[in-house]
Amino acid sequence: MSAKLDGGASGWVDPDDAPELDDSFFERAEIRQGDTVVRRGRPLLANPKLQVTLRLDRDVVEAFKAGGAGWQSRMNDALKAAANKR
Repeated sequence: MSAKLDGGASGWVDPDDAPELDDSFFERAEIRQGDTVVRRGRPLLANPKLQVTLRLDRDVVEAFKAGGAGWQSRMNDALKAAANKR
């Protein structure tokens, strides 16, 4: 009669015991196209805006802010119009 060599320990893992792929798994997943990682979020602009530091008179900034949301875009449009007049 043959003797049992191992005390019942098994290295076999039931594939049904794998963790469920839920929403949190996919939120952390890395998306690839070939070897390139595809980044999430807003796509990069062809002509992105340039961040600058600019000192303006307080009354000028307050006048644009008084117009409500979008004051920076309105200020940008006014500067564009002034630049095109020259």
